[in-house]
Amino acid sequence: MWKQFLSRLPRKSSKSDCSPRSSHGQSGSDVTTSSNGNPIQRTSSGNVVASRSTTVKRTASSIFPSSVVTSIDPLLLFKDVSDTEKQNLFVSKLNLCCVVFDFSDPNKNSAEKDKKRQALLDIIDYVDAEGSCFTEPTISSSCKMFASNLFRAFPPNTRSSSGGGETEEQEPAFEPAWSHLQLVYDLFLKFLESSSLDAKIAKKYVHHSFIVRLLHLFDSEDPRERDCLKAILHRIYGKFMVHRPFIRKAVSNIFYQFVFETNRHNGIAELLEVFGSVISGFALPLKEEHKLFLWRVLIPLHKPKALGVYHQQLTYCVTQFVEKEPKLIIAVINGLLRYWPVTNSQKEVMFLSELEEILEAANEVDIQKCMLPLFQRIGYCINSSHFQVAERALLMWNNDRVISLVSQNWQSVMPLILPALERNIRSHWNQAVLNLTQNIKKLLYEMDEELFLACKKKFEEEEVNQDLMQKRRMTWEHLESTAAFQPVTGNVAVQVRPVIAPPVVAALS
Repeated sequence: MWKQFLSRLPRKSSKSDCSPRSSHGQSGSDVTTSSNGNPIQRTSSGNVVASRSTTVKRTASSIFPSSVVTSIDPLLLFKDVSDTEKQNLFVSKLNLCCVVFDFSDPNKNSAEKDKKRQALLDIIDYVDAEGSCFTEPTISSSCKMFASNLFRAFPPNTRSSSGGGETEEQEPAFEPAWSHLQLVYDLFLKFLESSSLDAKIAKKYVHHSFIVRLLHLFDSEDPRERDCLKAILHRIYGKFMVHRPFIRKAVSNIFYQFVFETNRHNGIAELLEVFGSVISGFALPLKEEHKLFLWRVLIPLHKPKALGVYHQQLTYCVTQFVEKEPKLIIAVINGLLRYWPVTNSQKEVMFLSELEEILEAANEVDIQKCMLPLFQRIGYCINSSHFQVAERALLMWNNDRVISLVSQNWQSVMPLILPALERNIRSHWNQAVLNLTQNIKKLLYEMDEELFLACKKKFEEEEVNQDLMQKRRMTWEHLESTAAFQPVTGNVAVQVRPVIAPPVVAALS
């Protein structure tokens, strides 16, 4: 309150007025208002003057706080200064762009917003034109500007994450300040891609705290911002090798929080897409850290209800692991069976699609150890009353790679699949499923006629035995229910258990 009161009083210029101050944490407006409603602007000397827009022409120091105005006017064009002054102008423009405006009101400070946007465009053009422009002072000023504009707290997410289906994405909420943020992200990307950027110097400014705050931005509701962040995180991971273990750990923590705590995050798909490229670059043999990432992060990511939003990226990551080390298919399939959504048909269809992709990357030797539980689950899916689940399970048999894997284990697989096909033919309601079932049954018959007939005969015998057992059970239930309501009278035979005397009593008698 005292600062706001004192700032309204006229004061003489002094050395303290021109001392540099940090520009972080500034609010959206840089122009204060006097009691009569006229804007008060601060000149480069630090004096406070009440100005009228009709008579006073604004300068850089009146539009932006004096703390960000350096010895050279930041509104100058690069072509209007000498080559020796371009670096100073570059830093000056970066400092000027640290001012953050409030975009909740589009008519507020519109002139200042246009000035900042033009400054950002000038910086981007300069970076494009100059091959080597990132020295340590410019790196420091650039990172300061990125942090001032990008790092911010998001408002609470009041939209329900369970209102629609698992594959439905809600309408995105767009960032009102995107006209500035887009240019900042473009400059950030050019900054990371510049050949003049020395990673040894830049890592002092792109440090762990900077990376954590950058990863926090992936929770933005604006898909445009998440796309930019995806490209930037990929460049940081490639540019700063020293930060790679920390980035993997920080992203894993985001996944842990999403799976086991909140079940709410907007950027899981983008983070998985980045890690798809990271996993493809893992050296062989895989480190234990990378295998733990598969077991503790990727497999549990199949559990949340919002799987459909990021399932495509998740499938790619899991498949990359299986292609690099085929023995991991045992852990992957056991993990999928553990999280199998028996009461969620939409997720079940996605699991079946992922299984088919994983089986395409598997080999005949490693798949044998998990063949029985896998095809037992596929058999259950074939008999599903939900036609999409049954149809997706049957379509797997049109894949030549799946048939090739199964052909090595016909003796184990056929007794699991043929009964499911027979039950479908007898009782399934959907005609498309019936047609596919007939086709798959014909395919199995042609592949091994003798085994097919033996399994069919065994199934029919089991069906007869089950019918007999069912009839016997129903008969006994009927007798028990009848006997429970009929009193014992006359000469009705009643079964009485004989009383067996203890051995001691029998010896004494």
